[in-house]
Amino acid sequence: MKFFKYISILLVIFASLKANGQNYNYKEDASFTVKGIVKDSEDNSPISDVEIQVNGGNYTTTLLDGTFRIKVKKGDEVIISHKDFETVYYIIKDDDDITVEVHPAETTNYTFKKKNKENTFESAIDSAKIYKTTSAEKSIQFLTESIAKSKSVQQNAEAFELLADVNMYWKQYDLATTNYRISLKNQANVDVRLKLAKAYFFNNNLSKSLEEYDALNTGKLSNWQQILKQEGLGDVYLKQNKIEKAKNAYAIGLAIAKDNKITVKIAELNAKIGQVYTQSGNAQEAENYLENSVTVASKVNKTKEVEQKVKFADFQNTNRAYSKEIETRKQIIKDINSIEKDSIITNESPLTKQKQNYKIGNAYYLSNNLDAAIPYLEESIEEANKKEDLIVKKDATKKLADVFVASGNFEKAKEAFNAYTEAVDQLYIKKEQEISQAARFSKSIAEKQNRILSLENDRQLTLSQMQLSDEKNKRQQLIIYSLIGGLFLLVITAYLMFKNIKQQKLANNLLALKSLRSQMNPHFIFNALNSVNSFIATNDERTANKYLSDFSKLMRAVLENSEEDFIPLEKEIQLIELYTKLEHFRFKDKFDYTISVEDTIDVEAYKIPPMLLQPYIENAVWHGLRYKEEKGILDITITKKRKDEIEITIADNGIGRKKSKALKTENQKKHNSKGLGNIKKRVTILNEMYKDKVDINIEDNLTDAEDVGTKVIVTLKKD
Repeated sequence: MKFFKYISILLVIFASLKANGQNYNYKEDASFTVKGIVKDSEDNSPISDVEIQVNGGNYTTTLLDGTFRIKVKKGDEVIISHKDFETVYYIIKDDDDITVEVHPAETTNYTFKKKNKENTFESAIDSAKIYKTTSAEKSIQFLTESIAKSKSVQQNAEAFELLADVNMYWKQYDLATTNYRISLKNQANVDVRLKLAKAYFFNNNLSKSLEEYDALNTGKLSNWQQILKQEGLGDVYLKQNKIEKAKNAYAIGLAIAKDNKITVKIAELNAKIGQVYTQSGNAQEAENYLENSVTVASKVNKTKEVEQKVKFADFQNTNRAYSKEIETRKQIIKDINSIEKDSIITNESPLTKQKQNYKIGNAYYLSNNLDAAIPYLEESIEEANKKEDLIVKKDATKKLADVFVASGNFEKAKEAFNAYTEAVDQLYIKKEQEISQAARFSKSIAEKQNRILSLENDRQLTLSQMQLSDEKNKRQQLIIYSLIGGLFLLVITAYLMFKNIKQQKLANNLLALKSLRSQMNPHFIFNALNSVNSFIATNDERTANKYLSDFSKLMRAVLENSEEDFIPLEKEIQLIELYTKLEHFRFKDKFDYTISVEDTIDVEAYKIPPMLLQPYIENAVWHGLRYKEEKGILDITITKKRKDEIEITIADNGIGRKKSKALKTENQKKHNSKGLGNIKKRVTILNEMYKDKVDINIEDNLTDAEDVGTKVIVTLKKD
């Protein structure tokens, strides 16, 4: 290469992402990727191995075709250097692409020009970038136009890469992998290959993600690309629970970042190595790396520093260092107040005051400082109301109820549980709306994807026809192949739509289950609290204390199991033993009870939905045995029906369903109907998800006695 006397830089500006009177939600540190090329102005030949570095940040080099990509922020200084020309410094003002033309002359000149891109491929691409984070539909519409205007495989590759970037941002990972692959098919690119590997990772296709990372030749990667590769490998290995491999991959990436002083990656990789040590149980090493992460991140910017502090606080919580966690999170809240002055923090971000106040309250609760927990949980609820964050509001309200229960303030606990139930109902309605919107969004995106794929197919067909215009036989073959390809695309589209519908159905079922459990727990707790209140009013303090002690054990068991679809049968037996004992303690003169389990049954081998049996026992006591004139019997038996199937029978000799119904008030009828209806809904959903695992049958006892009693038979199958 010649020695060049001076350099002139021509900045070819494609578009600027400026908000005209709008407020945008900036993520993290508002960084973005700029693309550029370095070439000789005399013969337009590309210049490879030019070093491109952000002052104190990212680093890369130009490829064989002279191109580069680098992550920057507005105001960053980019240093462009090579042994054959004088180093150039440029301040980033927007995300416009950069063209560096190097040519010999007597003086050094820097000229800045705007390229007219009205109604061109570039203008459509730039419009798509503007709407990328605000409107997926508009962004994809502009990309559809850009593909129609594409005049080369390079432009086609760029359009499909941006389309995949849009898919990634809106979490459409299946479509992202498809479009990255189309981009690579048009033009090989290491950065796109890294993105494809990441898309496979987020789509939980770990084997394909690992395959893509392994296929990258480390010797041909820039330092930044090597770091991304090692970080990606570490993420995959960690998700596969391959602890040592994950640690080694992160350590290699960290070493490269330190050698090249890439501060942002030094901070992130320290945090990820800390996460590995946490997962492997080495708390001391984890703490060292996480502390280093916070220290290094403070040199990047305040947002990055606070993100690492949150990870450190989560680590302290995991290791039960609650006092330290509380101090860390109090400092985080102060930092968030500073960050909010310059940027908008969305509810999805971990950097919200409602989340941090909730976690401080939780830490005080776990350290048994109940009085200190209350104001932070109340502050969390207040902040969540302001920000319309129903998820945090629900969690904070439930935790506040737990605090009041633990402190013995049952009146406040009842109020908190009422608020919690209301929050759950609001969240359920909101989630139903979001699921409906997501379904419409996915359908719209899929339709636009089909349109784009059709355009790509048409474009390829047109190019082929032009190239083979004089070869009729080959043209006919091409049409046949195109039709086959179109059919194949239709099959893929149908599969993607089927998969999406299946995922939406599963999401609906899981949300419905969570809502039903959330309704059931407060209902059970309120009934139990009323029992406690009644008992305390009619018994001496010593007996009441004993009753409360057993009640607290029962409450702990209920709350521990409240989030699970299924729990071991052994735990459910312990729960009903506690509950039946408490009811018998209150109604000793009304009934005796037995609980028997056949010796041949392995109770650890069977799983059962939590709180499935308790409502039937409650009905037997409160609506059957309680109204019986003489002392009754409650018999709970668990017997083996056949191999891998057991039968749980709850039988009483109470007054029976018909007589009990005649005695009920209108309010009691509604209450009972809602409780049993809740169980039926849960069992229906669980049987749909787990293939008819539970069956429930209710019948009257076959007896000539006046009090016929009721028998509930629950059939349970092993996994």
